[in-house]
Amino acid sequence: MKKLFLLVGFLVVLTTSERSFAHCEIPCGIYDDQTRIHLMEEYIATMEKSIYKIKELSGKKDPHSYNQIVRWIDNKDRHAEKFQKIVWQYFLTQRVKPAKPEDKEKYENYIKQLELLHKLSFYAMKVKQNVDTKYTKKLYKLLNQFEKLYFGKKHSH
Repeated sequence: MKKLFLLVGFLVVLTTSERSFAHCEIPCGIYDDQTRIHLMEEYIATMEKSIYKIKELSGKKDPHSYNQIVRWIDNKDRHAEKFQKIVWQYFLTQRVKPAKPEDKEKYENYIKQLELLHKLSFYAMKVKQNVDTKYTKKLYKLLNQFEKLYFGKKHSH
């Protein structure tokens, strides 16, 4: 019976582990916007390194290199998805609040933020489809623009 409970407990942890990294959507004040930006920068760096490794290994014809290429592709795609999840689940769902068109300044800021978040999500998708660092470079640039707009100025890291 203990083995059954251990197995069930393990399966619960295994199936919920991905969700445990997501924000709960309760206004708890625990999560930090700047930390999310830093994570996004780290994810871009990881995607970019993955692209370089895929290109480096692509000319090799041995089974080990093929195995490593697959692993780097998977790594690139997973980090692009994590990046998109922060865009969608954190910023779009919880942090960027709708503004009324009557308040022109707030509404313009809101629309610009939405546009940048959409572009960030789009170019993360392009990273998954390609091995061209022009998309990671675009992500860095867009993230910097979003950060300046979101915080009102660039925070020091």
